[in-house]
Amino acid sequence: MEFLLDVLTGRYALDDLIRWGGYTILTVIVFTETGLLIGCFLPGDSLLITAGLVAAAGALNIWWINALLIPAAVIGDSVGYAIGARLGPRVFTRPKSLLFDPRHVERTRDFYARHGAKTIVIARFVPIIRTFAPVVAGVGQMEYRRFLLYNVIGGVGWVTSMTWAGFFLGQTIPGIQERIHIVVGVVIVLSVVPILIAIIRERRRQRS
Repeated sequence: MEFLLDVLTGRYALDDLIRWGGYTILTVIVFTETGLLIGCFLPGDSLLITAGLVAAAGALNIWWINALLIPAAVIGDSVGYAIGARLGPRVFTRPKSLLFDPRHVERTRDFYARHGAKTIVIARFVPIIRTFAPVVAGVGQMEYRRFLLYNVIGGVGWVTSMTWAGFFLGQTIPGIQERIHIVVGVVIVLSVVPILIAIIRERRRQRS
């Protein structure tokens, strides 16, 4: 546990975490980020890219990574949906805490209002929104069969695109394992861009 905290605080790199925890830590983090309200701070995109890079170096098997993480992502979203369906509107009135910010739910609800059911797929590639989209779908009583379809499409697309992108980078660019921090930094920046765009649009809409 202490090692995990050291990674999250930047003392160690994500690849150290993955080599330390292997398939188990990958599965737990993917499930937690997508399935539990407290998971929005976890490094989903960068974790998957790094897992692919580690697999390219031979420390893990890329096929096992996908076989474990796709179900973890799908089950995680289903748990998030169940939380939303069970708690209903109370989700929107939960007090702010260290691990929960009601503004994230509100932004997700606005995102959902603009994009509809396909939010479940799009949100997989947007940090924070990824955590709360299934919850909002549950609160809105979206038909579960329809939700599950988008959930599976999004989960498969997210896990495979990120892990295989890292794997092919590791296979084609010599020495990239020594520059994992640069790759992770780029992924984090690209992941934050959609959030910044959404915030800017929201502020412009409020001013108009």
